[in-house]
Amino acid sequence: MYTLDYDFFFKQLKAEMWIDETCFYFSDDPLEEEHYIGFLPEYDKPYWSGYCDIPDGTEYGTAEELINAPIWGGKSLKERWNEVRICHIEGLFLEDWIKCCKHA
Repeated sequence: MYTLDYDFFFKQLKAEMWIDETCFYFSDDPLEEEHYIGFLPEYDKPYWSGYCDIPDGTEYGTAEELINAPIWGGKSLKERWNEVRICHIEGLFLEDWIKCCKHA
């Protein structure tokens, strides 16, 4: 799939803009197993992750907590960002998401 600049992505995640849900895989995974993160404003801990090291996923209060949690093969998403390949964001392919959605 495609890569996305970490700083740009994190800015969108932190700004809570058009980011739920993000589907991705890691380029070093031969099975290309999909993982998910997102933001749901109606919850006390609105940032969430699924299909990670924690069996039923987990929730966080801030974007920083989510992006720095060592739940992706024992490393954080920030540490592994160069391996992240975005499948879709908000149900849109990356190119469409960049073109169609408002960004911070």
